[in-house]
Amino acid sequence: MTYYDIWFNLKDSSNDLEFCKSVETYLGALKERGLIEGHTLKRRLLGLGPQQLGEFNITIQLAGLSQLERAFEAVATRGPEIEPIHKAVYSAVQGLSFALHRDFPDSVRVAEE
Repeated sequence: MTYYDIWFNLKDSSNDLEFCKSVETYLGALKERGLIEGHTLKRRLLGLGPQQLGEFNITIQLAGLSQLERAFEAVATRGPEIEPIHKAVYSAVQGLSFALHRDFPDSVRVAEE
């Protein structure tokens, strides 16, 4: 499994529950189209964690980098079915940081003999 992590802050944290709904709508649509495997939305607890990473984290689960590329291509069209639900998410955030992770060891790792 490949994980695309996004850390960020909300521009207006008083809209946190509305933001949660927007994330579910957007990423749920990508999942329905087979463009991602799933996602989680997390919020820092008790102020613990590196401040530079932001208060919120979304982890998007992917079958691999080719699936991530297909998702990016679909969103990049900015088509009428995807752009409004994508905009509801990206227009609400600031201070983004990104990372890619994978399960380890994974199926591409050659085992020592």
